Amino acid sequence: MFGPLRGRGLVGGGNDSYVAIDNTGAYFSAASWPEGGSLYRMGQQRGQPGPESEPCAGVDIALTRVFELLGKRWTGLIVAVLQPRAVHYADLRRSIPRISERMLSDRLAELAEAGLLVREVDSGPPLRVSYRLTEAGRALGPALEALGKWAETYLPGALPCPGEAAAETAEESSGAL
Repeated sequence: MFGPLRGRGLVGGGNDSYVAIDNTGAYFSAASWPEGGSLYRMGQQRGQPGPESEPCAGVDIALTRVFELLGKRWTGLIVAVLQPRAVHYADLRRSIPRISERMLSDRLAELAEAGLLVREVDSGPPLRVSYRLTEAGRALGPALEALGKWAETYLPGALPCPGEAAAETAEESSGAL
């Protein structure tokens, strides 16, 4: 299940997440702790006051909810592509290389359920579906721009687009001849 506690905090969980640490230092989820284990709040060290003596000091609930939605792979990119205008499904699929159709459909459904985008069916043959951001979705624009600027400053190296990487490799190999 879980391994022995090695002085590192536990990752995950919310304000109500607890672990049990037995007398050997092994830790377990609260649902599977052994009898005689002590109950500790996530990140709490031995010897600190127990869960009944102080309120939980955890991660901001609003940030947790944001990252539960936007922290999923591809979600931020989908919102970024939709920022300037409504986009048809096929164009959205082409805008994000390597995303599967199923993953795109799932993420679009999650964003629609969260109230960040609207699915619109365009009339007439051919039947086309487009997606546009709601006011709440458009409000993410400045945050996405700030994250992009942060990445340019603090994340080392830029990743090439899949098509650009193939073109660079072809140029290098033809120049070597």
